[in-house]
Amino acid sequence: MLNICALQGRLARDPELRQTTTGKQVATFTLAVDRGRKDANGKSVADWIPVIAWERAAEFAYKWLTKGQMVAVDGRLQSRTYTAKDGTNRTALEVVANNINFCGSKADNAAQGSPAPAGQPRVTGSAPAYNQGPGDDFAMIEDEGDLPF
Repeated sequence: MLNICALQGRLARDPELRQTTTGKQVATFTLAVDRGRKDANGKSVADWIPVIAWERAAEFAYKWLTKGQMVAVDGRLQSRTYTAKDGTNRTALEVVANNINFCGSKADNAAQGSPAPAGQPRVTGSAPAYNQGPGDDFAMIEDEGDLPF
């Protein structure tokens, strides 16, 4: 079976960072993803996709992402059911992020910056993309000058 989701869009709001009762960090944010067509009134149509990032990806999202930034996210689609306050059963679909990458130029992302949330400074400047996986830590390779390519 295969469950892979890839999205590119703009953050609809700054990521929110929380901790679970077991101490794991989780960040949530919403991506506005353009459908690539216009409605009857000539306006662009977008989908508002909730995204969840865990642990290091959550820290990355909270530290570097701000409302309006263009990012690419890949991960998996998950559904969950819950009971609303009015007693009805509801289903939510969301993307659990594996990788988060900036899109556009540094100037575009700097222009989209927003003020820091209360009590927590946001970092400005450039940042690497967050890519989760088995190769998170890289060993340096010595360049001896005799590379075959």
